[in-house]
Amino acid sequence: MIELILGGARSGKSRLAEQLAQDAGLEVIYIATSQPLDEEMRARIAHHRQQRPAHWGLIEEPLALAQVLREQADARRCLLVDCLTLWLTNLLLDGDPERLGRERQALLEVLEGLPGRAILVSNETGLGVVPMGELSRRYVDEAGWLHQALAHCCDRVQFCVAGLPMLLKGTRETGN
Repeated sequence: MIELILGGARSGKSRLAEQLAQDAGLEVIYIATSQPLDEEMRARIAHHRQQRPAHWGLIEEPLALAQVLREQADARRCLLVDCLTLWLTNLLLDGDPERLGRERQALLEVLEGLPGRAILVSNETGLGVVPMGELSRRYVDEAGWLHQALAHCCDRVQFCVAGLPMLLKGTRETGN
């Protein structure tokens, strides 16, 4: 089961993903894509760590997401990736201009037939104004294309608004 959860900033998407992972009854490995590049981000990361159950595994990987998913996937595990738009940003800012395309393709390929469960969290950025800068516009475009490709290959897609999930694809789990 591969699930994509989209939503805006502070929409409740991460909380929903964490609840689904906890309810799955599987070992949970949390895959964080953020990088503590400044004090504000370090504080956000620390807050997220405090909120998660202590028994969950943690892997911090800002770039090689497909490789980590391949290495960690198991029928007895739930892999929770938070978040894809930070991962995308990391790749856009990487010195290798070809890496984004390679990593995106590797992610889409590894998701097919991935054992166990994976929950992917990402920010929906295409609902606002068109950004003025070239990098910002590319980011919004790349995020939109990534989300479309992921939604096509995921078993379930949900969109969070104001803490409320809306099912876009698949079936709702019993009890959720």
